[in-house]
Amino acid sequence: MANLADLFDSAAARALDAQASALAADGGWGLMAQAGQAAWQCLLQHWPQARRIGVVVGAGNNGGDGHVLARHALQAGCEVTVIALPGRPPSTALAQRAALEFRSAGGDIAEFDGALPGADIWVDALFGLGFDRAPEGVAQALIAALNAQTAPVLALDVPSGVDAERGAVPGEAVRATLTLQFIVAHRGLYTGDALDHCGRKQLAPLQLPADAWQGVAPAAEHWTQVRLRALLPPRRANTHKGESGHVLCVGGNHGSGGAIAMAAEAALRAGAGLLSLGTRRDHVGPLLARLPEAMTHALEDGDVLPALLDKAKVVAIGPGLGQDEWARALFARVLASAKPLVVDADALNVLAQDPRALPDAILTPHPGEAARLLGCSTAEIQADRYASAQALAERFHAVVVLKGAGSIVAAPAQTPRLIAAGNPGMAVGGMGDLLTGIIASLRAQGLMAFDAAAAGALLHGLAGDMAAADGARGLLPTDLLAPLRRLANPDLSP
Repeated sequence: MANLADLFDSAAARALDAQASALAADGGWGLMAQAGQAAWQCLLQHWPQARRIGVVVGAGNNGGDGHVLARHALQAGCEVTVIALPGRPPSTALAQRAALEFRSAGGDIAEFDGALPGADIWVDALFGLGFDRAPEGVAQALIAALNAQTAPVLALDVPSGVDAERGAVPGEAVRATLTLQFIVAHRGLYTGDALDHCGRKQLAPLQLPADAWQGVAPAAEHWTQVRLRALLPPRRANTHKGESGHVLCVGGNHGSGGAIAMAAEAALRAGAGLLSLGTRRDHVGPLLARLPEAMTHALEDGDVLPALLDKAKVVAIGPGLGQDEWARALFARVLASAKPLVVDADALNVLAQDPRALPDAILTPHPGEAARLLGCSTAEIQADRYASAQALAERFHAVVVLKGAGSIVAAPAQTPRLIAAGNPGMAVGGMGDLLTGIIASLRAQGLMAFDAAAAGALLHGLAGDMAAADGARGLLPTDLLAPLRRLANPDLSP
């Protein structure tokens, strides 16, 4: 049995459904009956006062689930309206049976004529798991009508028009108030454009034969705050600063000293014991005034860098680095040191121009940087964020944090991790600089690269969520520093 800590791809979900149906004597009807009943109970839980229930149904088994819900609503005394696509009757044996039982209970199925009647709630049972293209014609018009009306929408399994495998929304798609997923949580609903369409998410695991799970494994791990306690235990009483790691932050070209300063301060707030900072000479004084805890050095000619690299356990390079000769020279020297790296911002752009394997590095690109690293468009990255993150990890032999709504952490031969934290207020310049420092700090404190990347991205997102309690608009990167410190000590959390 799965839970929300596991995310599955569409192949796994289809295999579960097929194997459970094959094992059942009724050919899968019991599973559809469970799904429809669970959907009805979900509706009652969240909208107990709803009396006018509208259901839009497709021809497949998702529509069958909708017919089962509609029958329960009808039998409970509700006023039920079921709307189907014109000329598309139920196409599977299960959906046909569900529609017949709804009609036998006294229900009626109308065809969509361009408008939807009033309802207290609408149920989206139009397209299911396998729909991965833009809706067309009357289907597109029906989804648009559903989005135009003002009642809440309960989507069954997947909001129609959303690609549950990739998180992409190639055309018109239902904007649900709540999405009730059946059996397993679908990985695509937790990242990218899908997040604008799912609303709240809930899981109805249903009862499956144990053998139905044979050969089925999660395609991603859903990372929430509970993961932090195991990775960030309390420090022992007799500890010293050297045990907490020495981070070297390199960057801050002319006019961009703030970027490397934020990375450095985030590294300290996340628990690094020592912090060195290499930047342009003009920034040394202001940085010392801002962050006296950092050992700040001018890197005008690079001669100081070897000594700094020798002392550092981990190097974070990129925030404010630029792409001029100074930046390229520093990047080359840092790479030659063979130190564990966190590579961000302009360091990623320099890497894109001269790609190479970085087996002890963590790359933290946003979608635009990821596109440059893979030589494709940003739209292609966003169309399949899981595949893009894995392609980056395989190409550079590195751990990758593909930033954005629903950040994904990938590594060669590892199950990707989906970060369940963050908010739209974090879409502001400088947020990525904090992430660079946090991840470098955790790596220096002894976490393996994959764990440091995932825990760092989770800390970053959670701190952003806490800081956005007063509103997402106007959120600044430095607003995250206070909650970051608390979150980095999960033993203090209730």
